[in-house]
Amino acid sequence: MKKKIVLSAVALLMLAACEKKQINPNEVMGNAAKIYYGYLIEGKYDAYVDGFYQPDSIPGSYREQLITNAKMFAGVMKEQHKGLKSISLASAKADTAHHTGHAFLIMHFGDGTKEEVVVPMIEHQGNWMLR
Repeated sequence: MKKKIVLSAVALLMLAACEKKQINPNEVMGNAAKIYYGYLIEGKYDAYVDGFYQPDSIPGSYREQLITNAKMFAGVMKEQHKGLKSISLASAKADTAHHTGHAFLIMHFGDGTKEEVVVPMIEHQGNWMLR
């Protein structure tokens, strides 16, 4: 539910910012990916996990494992790079006909290093989700 609210808010903000401009699906998808990865920075691991498209419901124990994995990833980034400090969107390419796309995010770490990652995305019921 939280992810739908966040993504709806992103879509409304994009709409308000664009006013008469056409909404760019690349930007909407890329910003959704950025928000999900921002949850890692904020320590909202459950929200990050909820950003993944799951075509079927998953057992609670599996969801907890995914949350634990996200925490471990954040811990490793803290050890190796003094933590994940920010995320920026390099580019995004949405395939609106197939409801898929890729967001290219730049992870900025506490030690000053950066890493670009490709984030596969899928659009489900009007919401862009991590794939």
